Amino acid sequence: MKARVKLIEGVSFVGQSESGHSVVMDGPPDGGGKNLGVRPMEMLLLGLGGCSAYDVVHILRKGRQAITDCVADLSAERATTDPKVFTKIHLHFTVTGKNLDPRRVEQAVKLSAEKYCSASIMLGKVAEITHDFEVVEG
Repeated sequence: MKARVKLIEGVSFVGQSESGHSVVMDGPPDGGGKNLGVRPMEMLLLGLGGCSAYDVVHILRKGRQAITDCVADLSAERATTDPKVFTKIHLHFTVTGKNLDPRRVEQAVKLSAEKYCSASIMLGKVAEITHDFEVVEG
């Protein structure tokens, strides 16, 4: 896997993935940025959420669960001194569908966290990661 991050101006960067997609990253105004894009650590947190949500949806669909929506809300705490790594991360999944089996949703979340989500497993080496979920009929 390859990627490129290129300076635009100030502390704004454009990142381009090997698959050809681009994203703007920037720093806060008090750090010389113009707030034009997500912060790099926010990007890391979003990557974790995307990786985990993808797994949950994929596992549930493979298990023939009638899933219609999946939202992963993430909250994180960081160390107070440099390097300000994530110390705690919580993922809350809201999974919507018809007649979803909560045990299957729980299993999908667990499989993502413990087996499939590379981002979760990697970040879990430095941060305490917890998960919970709710099932919504719809």
